[in-house]
Amino acid sequence: MKKDIHPEYHKVIFLDTGSGYKFLSGSTRTSDEMMEWEDGKEYPVIRVEISSDTHPFYTGKQREEVKGGRIERFKKRYNM
Repeated sequence: MKKDIHPEYHKVIFLDTGSGYKFLSGSTRTSDEMMEWEDGKEYPVIRVEISSDTHPFYTGKQREEVKGGRIERFKKRYNM
């Protein structure tokens, strides 16, 4: 591999903003926000909207709202 062309890979905490679920993983992303993990060390926090804790595929729960057709969604979006 060529030197100095790859981003730095390090541990980060991914935090699901919907449920508060968090997990430690490796990533090239970083953040100014830091949080202490269970091992006592501080890691950057990456906030995500959906994780395996809240995604319908993993939870088995679909959204309760009925989407409707294209026209209904258009009318709802533009208050028609």
